[in-house]
Amino acid sequence: MPFILLIFILVPLVEIYLLIQVGAVVGAGWTIFAVVATAVLGAYLVRRQGFATVTRIRSQLDEGELPAVELLEGLFLLVAGALLLTPGFFTDAVGFACLTPPLRRRIIDHLLRRGIVRQVGGRGDRPGGPRTIDGEYHRVDD
Repeated sequence: MPFILLIFILVPLVEIYLLIQVGAVVGAGWTIFAVVATAVLGAYLVRRQGFATVTRIRSQLDEGELPAVELLEGLFLLVAGALLLTPGFFTDAVGFACLTPPLRRRIIDHLLRRGIVRQVGGRGDRPGGPRTIDGEYHRVDD
């Protein structure tokens, strides 16, 4: 929990520092324009990549597969959208990093390999995987 508290304290301080520094160099008007422009561009890119991710999720579900990686990509896109809509340059940089597909996939692969996020699903009849127990039943009407 202290890590999250540290993030909630440090990130706004970094954002304020960067906004002041950029504003001192290019002026307040251009700084505000840049913050708004990155939010608009970010929202457009999140929407576009989000639709593509939903399409991949649906196609995998139609094939009977669990779209675990695509769901994690959707989570990254959600985080990217939140970061890009938050005013500031640091959060925009992290948000755009989450929007970069190769980087996003490398982070997801890393999380899966380290066991931070587990990939589950697939068929239950694989050796070492989840076991499927078949059975029969019949309804008894009163």
